[in-house]
Amino acid sequence: MELGLQQSLALTQQLVMTPQLQQAIKLLQLSRLELAEMIQQEMEQNPALDEVSIDETSDKAITAQETETRETETEAPVKEVTIEERVRSDTDWENYINEYNSTGRIYTESENSEAPNYEAFTSEKQTLEAHLKWQLMLSDLPDTEERLGHVIIGNLNRDGYLCADVEEVAQAAKADIQTVEKVLAVLQTFDPPGVCARNLCETLLIQVRQLGIENEIITRIITDHLKNLENRNSKKIAKALKISVDDVRAAVKIIQFLEPKPGRKFTTDEPAYITPDIYVYKIGDDFKIVMNDDGLPKLRISRFYRDAVATGKKIPKETKTYLNEKMQSASWLIKSIHQRQKTIYLVMESIIKFQREFFEKGIAYLRPLILKDIAEDIEMHESTISRVTTNKYAYTPQGLFELKYFFNSSIGRGDGPSMASASVKERIVQLIDNEDPNAPLSDDKIAAILQESDIQIARRTVAKYRKVLNILPSNKRKQL
Repeated sequence: MELGLQQSLALTQQLVMTPQLQQAIKLLQLSRLELAEMIQQEMEQNPALDEVSIDETSDKAITAQETETRETETEAPVKEVTIEERVRSDTDWENYINEYNSTGRIYTESENSEAPNYEAFTSEKQTLEAHLKWQLMLSDLPDTEERLGHVIIGNLNRDGYLCADVEEVAQAAKADIQTVEKVLAVLQTFDPPGVCARNLCETLLIQVRQLGIENEIITRIITDHLKNLENRNSKKIAKALKISVDDVRAAVKIIQFLEPKPGRKFTTDEPAYITPDIYVYKIGDDFKIVMNDDGLPKLRISRFYRDAVATGKKIPKETKTYLNEKMQSASWLIKSIHQRQKTIYLVMESIIKFQREFFEKGIAYLRPLILKDIAEDIEMHESTISRVTTNKYAYTPQGLFELKYFFNSSIGRGDGPSMASASVKERIVQLIDNEDPNAPLSDDKIAAILQESDIQIARRTVAKYRKVLNILPSNKRKQL
């Protein structure tokens, strides 16, 4: 068999994604904050992109209003109104002069007119490290021990626990272990109670000591039976300590008010607020969809560069080519943003069509829904619907929900239509909220109650939903 190189021609068809299509797909899956950030970056990189200022839009509205006013004025001329001023003859001028001739309170402007406005200042939240260092500076320790205290404070985590061993701190600070233990004991007396502990047991014992509670039962439960306390096994604790269950319950009532994370109140994490992409309002018997465009710049192609390319004769060819590319890119971006908003609107409109009872009555009436149903309704691909519903939120009459929330698997029922899994989760939450604290419902019992309501669900499914809802099992929900 002879080996050699050969050339051949073949006709094939393949789908190639254009840059415009890639950009449109990318914009679909961006959240609202990511979209605003991406638009800002494009405006910095593309000189052909221009933002329509608020003044221009308001000027257009004012101009339109003025033209309407002029039209109405020309149609119906206004009759001149004359006002005759008359002074009453029975006016008591003496009382009038005495009342309005008083000097009153005199306000003088401060000499320092450039002084800052104190209402414009906001207080900075104090950190755990700063709070402990402030107490350390007031503790009147020797310089060597104070430096060692700074090292210990630097090794605390956000919950106030010491992350390093005493030996590691001693080696890092070049000090002996006895001095580290001494300084650590001083730091453990600081506020918040329980700070600088090495584990949960130690932080609870420190708090009990600072509260002045001398109770052997509480101490032994903390040191030897934290696992049984976590599992709410009061009988096992009572048997091990040879005391009554009532004594265990009395001790646990004190322990449950202790703080397992002393540094919790000094956390600097700011809450993340969700801004909805869509607002759904009920007006009469119908629902109105409003897209949230607040904070998103309104884009247009720069008129300066467009006129320069159209009329400029002395512009070099390379510059004109560059500007044409940038204007084309700006046009693609504007069209892609409009297409994104239109697609989100269509998807939300279709969701309302399928889940109308939910928007009117609540979570219990949520229907099973899959991406394919919406895709077939608005004649789009399932992958497009998946991108649209990712990281998008809608404010509805029933609350704020992610668009993914409206898509649920179905739970079979003996008679009647299937039920959405979110509705079943809501039923499980209601059953657990109304259960007897001394005899909580097990997963088997919850499954049996749901089956009595004609909801066919297995025990393992109840357990899975309970874990998703962050609900403890029955043995840990039992009140001591």
